[in-house]
Amino acid sequence: MLLVIAGLVGFYYFGEHALVLRVLYVIGGLLGGALVAWFTVPGQEFFAFSRDSWGETRKVVWPTRKEATQTTAAVFGFVVIMALFLWISDKSLEWVLYDLILGWKKS
Repeated sequence: MLLVIAGLVGFYYFGEHALVLRVLYVIGGLLGGALVAWFTVPGQEFFAFSRDSWGETRKVVWPTRKEATQTTAAVFGFVVIMALFLWISDKSLEWVLYDLILGWKKS
């Protein structure tokens, strides 16, 4: 991570250099970070974890377009119903408290 950050710092610190050189600083930082990660134990563990994670995503049964659309419609419908319920509850409590109990009339 430090090499990647060093590449980014070099990009901004050497702002007066040509853009090609500044981009090479960033690419060098990325490549240096990748090489260090490739040859260290934590980096190899990270790559193994990434490979296993990618394999797990291939095992997931993703919903079809129809299922995703139906689920989204159900969520939106529930949100609209809850919004109406909360609005009616709020207005009812407002009417009971302000008009009936306290006797305050809105002007």
